[in-house]
Amino acid sequence: MKLALYLPNFRDKVTIQELEDLTALAEELDFDSVWTLDRIVVPEASDRQELQYSFGMMDGLPNALPVSSRGEWFQGYPLIPWLAAKTSKVRIGMSIIDTPFRAPGVLAAELATIDHLSNGRLNVGLGSGWMPEEFAAASASHIFPKRHKHVRESIEVMQGVWANEHFEYHGEFADFDLCGFGAKPLQKPRPPIFMSGLKDPLRSARRITRYDLDGWIGIQDSPEGLGKWLTAIDQQFEEIGSPKRSKDLVISSMIWTVITDTDTDQTVNGVASNLLVGSEKQVTDRLKAYKEAGMTMPLIWPPFADVPVSKTLDDLKRIKNDIMPKVEAS
Repeated sequence: MKLALYLPNFRDKVTIQELEDLTALAEELDFDSVWTLDRIVVPEASDRQELQYSFGMMDGLPNALPVSSRGEWFQGYPLIPWLAAKTSKVRIGMSIIDTPFRAPGVLAAELATIDHLSNGRLNVGLGSGWMPEEFAAASASHIFPKRHKHVRESIEVMQGVWANEHFEYHGEFADFDLCGFGAKPLQKPRPPIFMSGLKDPLRSARRITRYDLDGWIGIQDSPEGLGKWLTAIDQQFEEIGSPKRSKDLVISSMIWTVITDTDTDQTVNGVASNLLVGSEKQVTDRLKAYKEAGMTMPLIWPPFADVPVSKTLDDLKRIKNDIMPKVEAS
């Protein structure tokens, strides 16, 4: 298993120095990658738990974000080139880029430049977004009903722009004649693309298999729950006659992680479960279960609140130096 870090850029209070300290430690500990979180706004209605949908449209969560509309958090996308400049080994990305907030051609060209800035270390995570209020703030309300189509067109534009000297595309959200978009990505044939998965395994599986993507990223998935996603991917590969299977992909999930002094109730009851919150033995056993279930890269996610960065720094060292050797030996 590879380890990845989900930077807590989305918090009521976080500093650039804290993000830099976490990133530097991840690189020192030979983590595979560091990812930021994409958030455009926090609607004031969220403070009253009056969003139109629950967090991520997922069952069991409130109609609110876990960060105040007055929070002093940082945008995830500008942090990616900053990460490129601050690191030399660790891979970088955003989990996930909500494509409806960006023009497909512009995004493809910008990501190609970032791949050069990072000397070929860019990962591209893609998703559709879920919050109508955020679409409104991004001047993209008209896209919300067709946001999944926007993701598909964005993938097609990225792959076309990155592979061709000139490229044209005629769709609903991108419509342009032959153009050159500048430098191609440094990575060949292209940067790895990860598809997000929150609610619909079949939709994610179809995108991964149709576009021959490189990985999948979920959120707070239990080892048992992981199976439905991998089964859907395997079935779709088989349906299109591909020899590939989910085992050929990077399988990841963003999981709240804290090492506690005593055992924690880890009963699985949806996405709010304390999956990787527990004693060192509990975290070790859960990571072993994830490995057995087919996860190849847990995304270590510091909780939104109540866990200082100093604690997370210590936890990252324990996970890498004390826990992972036991997981790999299993």
